[in-house]
Amino acid sequence: MRAESPSPFAAHSMPDKVTHQRLDTMPRETVTPAIDRKFVYGERLMLAQVFLKKGAVVPQHKHENEQITWVIEGALRFWIGTDESEVIDVRAGETLVIPSNVPHKAEALDDTLDIDVFNPPRADWINKTDAYFHTK
Repeated sequence: MRAESPSPFAAHSMPDKVTHQRLDTMPRETVTPAIDRKFVYGERLMLAQVFLKKGAVVPQHKHENEQITWVIEGALRFWIGTDESEVIDVRAGETLVIPSNVPHKAEALDDTLDIDVFNPPRADWINKTDAYFHTK
């Protein structure tokens, strides 16, 4: 038995239930014309596939959630800090750990697929209140 999701682009488990999902059969949510995503989440963890076209920008933001980004294909450039003074390029096979409440911005240097893990789950993604991300 599967738990109902608030969105067809996300799947979640209930605290006392095990769920099984196939990410490849879930539709992609279009966030911007250059960024799509899919995600699954439980009570305390979220796993997201993020598909970015070359040149796609995730505007500077911060969140309470600890984040681990793992680039599977392509490359992302991150600007870290309010002043964006630290620049880190993360390429296929590399990871970046972003602590809670650290401002960051990203740009896809190539067509990119990354896996993002968040603790706790991103309530703003689940509830579609992540307006910063939908800015074009």
